[in-house]
Amino acid sequence: MNKPIKSIISDFEQVILLITEARNRFYSKANAELVMLYFSVGQIVSEKVANGKWGDGTVDDLANYIAEKQPLLKGFNRRGLYRMKQFYEVYSDKEIVTTLLAQFQDADNEFGKFVTTVLTQIPWSSHLHILNKTKTIEEKLFYIHTSFALVRVLTNRNY
Repeated sequence: MNKPIKSIISDFEQVILLITEARNRFYSKANAELVMLYFSVGQIVSEKVANGKWGDGTVDDLANYIAEKQPLLKGFNRRGLYRMKQFYEVYSDKEIVTTLLAQFQDADNEFGKFVTTVLTQIPWSSHLHILNKTKTIEEKLFYIHTSFALVRVLTNRNY
């Protein structure tokens, strides 16, 4: 291959790299926003149910209300809302939070900071897998840590 063509291909690869990096940042930010949304919705549902203000019927009503107001929105059916509730409750568990804060050496020991810096880096599908396929706190901790480490490795690579 002659030099001008090699140079052009190199330029093209640089553009591809920029596109790939921007796409990865976009997906990461979108995932972080969704995870925070699901955590917040889970908190509302959990607290309302725990306080006895809401029952199963009210959660069903919420799912129907969301479907009526936002018909194109997916994942906010009864099952999805209960997954969000479970997500909030598991990651609010004092034993899990304390252990994870120590593992990730969060000097400030701020739960909110931990959620935004660690939990939002893990894809929602991985959280669902962790919540549904693990039984013990130790298993959950292992897979949270492993998922976070894997995401960190993958975000440092270019595809």
